[in-house]
Amino acid sequence: MHSFAGTTALVTGASKGIGRAYALELARRGADVVLVARSTTSLEELAAEIRAEHGVKAETIGADLADAAGPRAVADAVADRGLTIDLLVNNAGSGSVGPFFERPFAPNSQSVALNITGLMELTHLLGRDMVARGAGGIINVASTAAFQPIPYMASYGATKAFVLSFTEAVAEELRGTGVRLMAAHPGQTATGFFDGTTAEMNARLADSPESVAARTLDDFARGRVASYPGRTANRLITLVARVLPRRTVARVAAGLSRKLGYHVADDLPATAAKGS
Repeated sequence: MHSFAGTTALVTGASKGIGRAYALELARRGADVVLVARSTTSLEELAAEIRAEHGVKAETIGADLADAAGPRAVADAVADRGLTIDLLVNNAGSGSVGPFFERPFAPNSQSVALNITGLMELTHLLGRDMVARGAGGIINVASTAAFQPIPYMASYGATKAFVLSFTEAVAEELRGTGVRLMAAHPGQTATGFFDGTTAEMNARLADSPESVAARTLDDFARGRVASYPGRTANRLITLVARVLPRRTVARVAAGLSRKLGYHVADDLPATAAKGS
């Protein structure tokens, strides 16, 4: 296990899923953590758990990174508290599932705002200080979905393709500066990604958030520019997608999406969603 003792890490989307796992794993490895999400109650509960179990500092910042003012609010809070962020984990993300023209547009727009604009702006705001210090790191959580179009999750796949390209480009710009960027590409992970919809995760194909977090941090500590923190088949899929014609890749991805039922995905009634 690679230690992160003596560092301060900021994790977005830390209230649940992979973000929560990143926060817990970083704390377990000795890092002080700054937890960011919309749900301040969940963040405070997690911060208390981290302090009690790992004896590190844990601060919380409530912010909606899909909102235009969100990234600046986080950066201002970091500055006001006199914090120095050594590692930024851009984990917060969302997506829409179902046929593009049969689903509301708002979830697609929100996904772009959070997965692209929010991630890029927070990278810029906090990354500039790292460059000025000549030290620091940023992990942008993309997905195996970044490597091919995903019919019935069209906008989500497109946002993750942006994260992949953006991270690779800026990582090269920063080569030799002391600041490193890495893109993480988990596959299906057992989180609440489809909560509130009729779509379901295939449990047999899903990795645990804890294993994804641990392998991501190990890869970053080893100096890698890309991490594939899941089962080997996930990595193989990304390699195949780079060899086949794009039209073929899209058709294969569409077939898999239909097999998983994404082509008929819909929203659950409010009462059912709350009880899920």
